[in-house]
Amino acid sequence: MPREHLYTATAEPALVDVPPLTYLMIDGQGDPNTAPEYAAAVRALYSVAYGVKFAVRRAGGPNVTVMPLEGLWWAPDMSAFHTLDKGAWHWTMMIMQPDVVTAEVVERARAAASAKAKAPAAALDRLRLDRFAEGRAAQVLHVGPYAAEGPTIQRLHAYIAEQGLRLSGKHHEIYLGDPRRSAPERLRTVIRQPVTG
Repeated sequence: MPREHLYTATAEPALVDVPPLTYLMIDGQGDPNTAPEYAAAVRALYSVAYGVKFAVRRAGGPNVTVMPLEGLWWAPDMSAFHTLDKGAWHWTMMIMQPDVVTAEVVERARAAASAKAKAPAAALDRLRLDRFAEGRAAQVLHVGPYAAEGPTIQRLHAYIAEQGLRLSGKHHEIYLGDPRRSAPERLRTVIRQPVTG
């Protein structure tokens, strides 16, 4: 499992070194608030992640924790990203997996989720197990609604510039709260930005 500091940011921006990690991943495009494709992707990820957890446990393995939902966000024209043209956004939604999880375990969990119609078949078909090497990054904790992240992101970008570094790669968010169960002002999101320098 990853080191705890990768999933516990503070209100003060900090640099982190993120090792290559394995994730369940689904790619898509569109406004996360309205695109059916986005909701289907999240449902498929959780369905398979919980299936993996129980499959590993049944096989006598460790008690695997279902990690938080994460998202990589970008737009081919980054002005669309900054102007909140969410329909033009591209995303990769993902849930980190420990090393004990193999492609075979994921395929069995996917088949079980499909058989029980726990998620749309199209989303399950697009799900993959893959490695993601993020490397050096800066991160900060945002508390509050997702729509109010702008000033927190600006602070993070200013911190990166102060360190003599440049933005590199995709905007990364880790959702520590569940928007279905938490008031918007109590949501906690780790905002991470890969850097180069």
